[in-house]
Amino acid sequence: MIKPRGRRIGIIRLSAIGDVCHAVATVQALQRHAPEDDITWIIGRTEAALVSDLPGITFIVFDKKQGLTAFRNVLNAIAEPFDVLLHMQVSLRANILAAVVPAKAKLGFPKHLSKELHGMVVNRRVPMPETPHVLEGFQHFAYALGVPTFAPTWSIPISEADQAWVRERLTAQKPYVVIAPSASNAERNWLVDRYAALANHLQYRGYNVVLTASPAPSEVALAQQITALAGSNIINLAGQTTLKQLLAVVADATLVVAPDSGTAHMAVTQNTPVIGLYAHSNPNRTGPYRFQFLTIDAYQKNLQHLYSNSAKSNKWGVRLKGAHLMEDIALSEVIAKADEVLSEAPNPSDHNS
Repeated sequence: MIKPRGRRIGIIRLSAIGDVCHAVATVQALQRHAPEDDITWIIGRTEAALVSDLPGITFIVFDKKQGLTAFRNVLNAIAEPFDVLLHMQVSLRANILAAVVPAKAKLGFPKHLSKELHGMVVNRRVPMPETPHVLEGFQHFAYALGVPTFAPTWSIPISEADQAWVRERLTAQKPYVVIAPSASNAERNWLVDRYAALANHLQYRGYNVVLTASPAPSEVALAQQITALAGSNIINLAGQTTLKQLLAVVADATLVVAPDSGTAHMAVTQNTPVIGLYAHSNPNRTGPYRFQFLTIDAYQKNLQHLYSNSAKSNKWGVRLKGAHLMEDIALSEVIAKADEVLSEAPNPSDHNS
């Protein structure tokens, strides 16, 4: 059966892992609404490892390490102009890419959410609220193409091999909580001693604790420091998982605790509760969607302290800087929130009964 020809839709969302997770909900809503449309997603190399097996989507990988060659490779992979390009990123690199990708219509963010010359490379701005969550902003791209209002859902494939990898290491044992301690910027990490104390508390409650992180030396070192300080039998998987294996890990977790990071948003796609630890970025904009009510929010207090009587305090999504901001997140707050979530989860003692 020949698929009826629909619109040729291009999407630019290169990075990062969390934002790509947000974008998946919109892309899959587009697919459900108009399955005849032909969707091509231009995406970063790292992020492609997580989502490039989404069914019904053509992926073009943009590898920023290739410099100008990366732009040429994208253009060579586009067979004909898109009917519409959803330009869902405002970074300078993405804006340059959008400028050269051929499309009849190029949809972008409204002025109040634009930067880095974004407005110069789009010919139609998508109406959005003044203060949207990133995911909600993406939803409005779908609404601009006629998709009815929708609640975000995700269907990201996890192979049997990756699920087996997790079963061999984790799920044959008692239920576990994932601590993903590293953010993309080290100053957004919580304190080592508080992570360790939280791990000990979780184990006292009967849960295994699993540490996850990328292979970056600084992230692996942080996990090792937490493990050493806790002095308990933490399962340290830092640097040992692919993104798909990590997705399988958080899918089977009872709870995830993380600062503003891709792992937190990966957990949301699997409907795993997330306690977000936020002091530098606004959780109302970038917090774990669906689980923002679990967030420990030190951002609002820090915002007022650092930018009192300043117009910057009213700028949506302004990121705060300061190596000590995460100290404002108390261990007692995180333990209380974890206990709240775990009180509604199955009792670990029931696992082997």
